[in-house]
Amino acid sequence: MNPESGLTVITTHLNADFDALASMLAAQKLYPDALVVFPGSQEKNLRNFFISSMAYLFNMADIRSIDFSAIRRLVLVDTRQPSRIGKFAEILHNPGTEIHVYDHHPPMQTDIRGHAEYCRITGATVTLLCELIRKKGIEITADEATVMCLGIYEDTGSFTFPSTTAEDFLAAAHLLSCGANLNTISSMLAREISPEQVSLLNEMIQSANRYAVKGVEVVVTTVSSDRYVPDFAFLVHKLVKMENLAALFAVASMENKIHIVGRSRVPEVDVGAILSRLGGGGHGFAASATLKDYTLVQAEQKLVEIIYQTVRPRRLARDIMSSPAITIGPTMTCKRAAEMLNRYNINALLVTDPAQGQSPLLGYISRQVIEKALYHHLDEVAVREYMTSDMAWVSPEADLAEIQQKIIENKQRILPVVQDDKIMGVVTRTDLLNLIARQSSIDMANESGNFQDIIQARTRNILPVMIERLFPHQLQHLRNIGSVAREMGIEAFVVGGFVRDMFLNRPNDDMDIVVEGDGIAFARQYASATGARVHTHGHFGTAVITYPDGFKIDVATARMEYYQFPTALPIVEMSSIKLDLFRRDFTINTLAIQLNPDKFGILIDFFAGQKDIKEKAIRVLHNLSFVEDPTRAFRAIRFEQRFGFNMGKLTAGLIENAVKMDFFSRLSGRRVLNELRQIFGEQNPIPAIFRLNEFQLLRVIHPNFQLSADKATLLAGVKSILTWHELLFLEEPIQKWIIYFLVMMKGYDLKTAEDIFTRLEMPVKIREILGKERIVAEKTLAWLERHSPVLNSVLCDHLADIRTEVRLYMMALARQEGVKRAISQYFVKLRFLKPITTGEDLKRMGYPPGPIFKDILLGIRNEKLNGHLETKEDEIRFIQEHFPLPEVGKKPD
Repeated sequence: MNPESGLTVITTHLNADFDALASMLAAQKLYPDALVVFPGSQEKNLRNFFISSMAYLFNMADIRSIDFSAIRRLVLVDTRQPSRIGKFAEILHNPGTEIHVYDHHPPMQTDIRGHAEYCRITGATVTLLCELIRKKGIEITADEATVMCLGIYEDTGSFTFPSTTAEDFLAAAHLLSCGANLNTISSMLAREISPEQVSLLNEMIQSANRYAVKGVEVVVTTVSSDRYVPDFAFLVHKLVKMENLAALFAVASMENKIHIVGRSRVPEVDVGAILSRLGGGGHGFAASATLKDYTLVQAEQKLVEIIYQTVRPRRLARDIMSSPAITIGPTMTCKRAAEMLNRYNINALLVTDPAQGQSPLLGYISRQVIEKALYHHLDEVAVREYMTSDMAWVSPEADLAEIQQKIIENKQRILPVVQDDKIMGVVTRTDLLNLIARQSSIDMANESGNFQDIIQARTRNILPVMIERLFPHQLQHLRNIGSVAREMGIEAFVVGGFVRDMFLNRPNDDMDIVVEGDGIAFARQYASATGARVHTHGHFGTAVITYPDGFKIDVATARMEYYQFPTALPIVEMSSIKLDLFRRDFTINTLAIQLNPDKFGILIDFFAGQKDIKEKAIRVLHNLSFVEDPTRAFRAIRFEQRFGFNMGKLTAGLIENAVKMDFFSRLSGRRVLNELRQIFGEQNPIPAIFRLNEFQLLRVIHPNFQLSADKATLLAGVKSILTWHELLFLEEPIQKWIIYFLVMMKGYDLKTAEDIFTRLEMPVKIREILGKERIVAEKTLAWLERHSPVLNSVLCDHLADIRTEVRLYMMALARQEGVKRAISQYFVKLRFLKPITTGEDLKRMGYPPGPIFKDILLGIRNEKLNGHLETKEDEIRFIQEHFPLPEVGKKPD
């Protein structure tokens, strides 16, 4: 057969991209007499590209004008799948047709077998053709080099995709030397998104479902459109970058067809292999497929089923190990080792000796061995006497099979993960069992098809949420923090309540930053770079950064806390972010967001905090939480009522246990008072006060300190009074918590009050308000109610020396509406009434300066309060009538 006697056609796959286009042009240089023919439609931007600029480079023909019987040589580029070349698949088995294949995709069983093949895995097919062009010494023009280079740039994501190879860089370098225009390439790749595409992209974001498949997060999104939307693959690529996704499959219903585009950035998810099972193709990191006779729902279900069957598990030691490893020295006593096991709530300890240089790992000792040693009164014996020295270890790249084999065969409770003689972490038997159990549940879900019930992965890109819900100055601070952290070579996170409240869409300016490194050094460098002040607390590894406008940022070193005994203040040690979050009170406060620029906006959720926020649940992280720090019980109630959440049954039971065990009696009064101030200072503290009473936590303050029916009614009155006061817009700062606390103190004499103040270690000023001033106010209110109504001047005399919080308490306490109105009148008007006449006016009237000035001004004030004087003329007349001028030379009486 002589191919030259017939027609040579160069073609590629349906929906051709720039690599397909570039490969056809490169193939034309190798087959100069061939026709370039598209098998079907190509992306809109490619059509515009041809029409507007480079069409003259191609010897192009329309497929409708081709006599298929005349084709003697078919050159396929960027594909070898018969399902992807349209009508050209009809001639593949013609005995008179010679097939040449150039492709960079991984081989598959359904591949077209060519008479000549040049196939190898690279980032782009045009890379392979450029090699041949260069070897043959074929010259190319600058325009041709630009088109070919465009194909490499797009298919490698400008050399950022994991599929990029060294050959792609070399080919691009050669094309640049031939005159490839990077400005043209940049403008072609920086595509503008039409309003229709923006709408479709938003629909893709909203409909995304996340699946945790064998340790890898895979996102599947579905959309529909009445007509074909161009550049769908570009939108998929953009979504991967926006959300920082590991793997994404976008399923779109367009023009009665189902189009699927897959993108992957991890080797565990081979999108080419997955979509090949749906008749599509591609390579491991980018692939597509087109389906007929499928509904959108059917296509999604089939795709997800294949994903679960195909994704390779990510179970390497570095992914599942606990870090840092907790170690002890060989001379530590068994008694101290037992304390370490209890302190960190673990079952085995590594024994290391840094003095041994390159191999510090000596062995490990288990809780079982330690307990037996203590039983035999071997408390002071060194652990080296009973440790297990013959132990296995693995590298960070060890897979699950190796980990399982070494733990089981060596009967080890703990398996060190070692790299370059450095202990990177440990894998425990519990870690292994949890992983196997989790995989079992995933497999069961796979078999049943109930994919939605599989546990969600706990990291995701939430930058769009941050942009939407944070103030610009907050977002800028977070970006600046990440930049400084990167310069210092450390990781920085914003954590806790700030992240929680962002998800709840509640404003919060209390920004807590945790760094994996030296938090104080970071705070100093950041403050220096931004012109702020810094105050440090060396013992806790924390610092406060303060800006001139008063904005503050709290910085902490990632730390792990343990408690020497129940209710003690925590001992702090350096640790990683995971252990730092584990020391926190409730799951909803364990969320962290990475701030370093390369990971900015990635949410970390180790303890299902997002799930509990969604389910409106308050849950502790471990069962001894309230034993270690009973003040967490107050915070549990405060968060429950503030957010309208529900306390889990276990959490409520643990609070009841802590009350029964009387752990609260050992708390310092200052810590209890701080928690009570925060609860009583909530926008509406009444439900929380009821819960405190329900859990008998008010008795922590004093055995008789409890919520009676009349106090419950008074609390509701305080809330109404405070709402009324806020609407006055008087701009006078008040401490709301004091007013509610005054209600709780009602009825206690000074001795009982002093007992309460002593228990809570109250400051002297607060003692005065809640004690003597409260009793004076109650007596004053009783007098006013007995003598009501009274003159305004008398009312003011009684109220003038009482502070605002106590006056508001009196309003809530008042049983007579007339007295309540009188006090409100004092707030609104009476206290602001003052004489218009001044001392200078009195001098001009001839009054000599002296005590008479006070008598005159006081008389005017009283008359004004009682409604007898309005104008200055009224005041002058009053003075003249009641305070005659003294005779010259005679002192006034």
